[in-house]
Amino acid sequence: MGRTLLTFTQLVRQEAERWHKFRRALRKEDQEALDELFAAARYHSAAGAYASGAIPFETMILSMLIEEHKMVKALREKVQEFERGQEEAGKKTRNDQKNRGMAI
Repeated sequence: MGRTLLTFTQLVRQEAERWHKFRRALRKEDQEALDELFAAARYHSAAGAYASGAIPFETMILSMLIEEHKMVKALREKVQEFERGQEEAGKKTRNDQKNRGMAI
C-alpha cells in the first residue's frame, strides 16, 4: 500500500512548480528572493508536517514569515547595538572635550 498524502516537502516543491511561470517573469534578483522564500518553507518542513489541518500554502507562507521575522529581528538588534555604540562614542567625545576645557 502506497502513501496517500504528499509530504510537506513534496507540497512545497509542488507549490513552487505552480508558481513557475510567475517566477520566470520576475527579474533575476527577484527570482532569487522567491527561491529563498521557498527554501525557508522547506526549512520548516518538520513543523509543516504537523499542520495537517491547515491549508498547505498557508503553512508555507507562515514558514516564510518566520524566517523573514528572524532576519528583521536580527537587523533591529544590530541597529540598536550600533546606536548604543554611537551614543557611547558621542559621550566619550564630549567628556574628552570637557576635560580639555573646550566648549561644547
